[in-house]
Amino acid sequence: MQQYALPFSELMGLKLVEVTPERVVAELPVRAELCTRPAVLHGGAMMAFADTLGAIGTVANLRDGASTTTIESKTNFFAAIPQGDVAKAECTPLHRGRTTMVWQTKISRGDGKLCAIVTQTQMVLPAR
Repeated sequence: MQQYALPFSELMGLKLVEVTPERVVAELPVRAELCTRPAVLHGGAMMAFADTLGAIGTVANLRDGASTTTIESKTNFFAAIPQGDVAKAECTPLHRGRTTMVWQTKISRGDGKLCAIVTQTQMVLPAR
């Protein structure tokens, strides 16, 4: 999955488990550098995690030479993920169109409890 290596996702510690045009699965170890107080994964880190997966899902569906950018994102938070746990995410498409794609990412903690749902819209940029 080297083709999906991104500097920011590497900095975060994101680990891709599966990438197909229909689904992206990944894990994010919750370490101190990604936490807020009281030692739980920062909401912005959860959002960045999901944003990366939606972008990867879009890239897995693009034609040669095309690229993508996020144009909208909405997050609902339900539960915290403590430091030392692993955030697990599954990202699936709600819409895969010619000019936009919409992805939904469900983020859970190690015990399976749903912690956030992120819905994002990716613009498809044609090849230059």
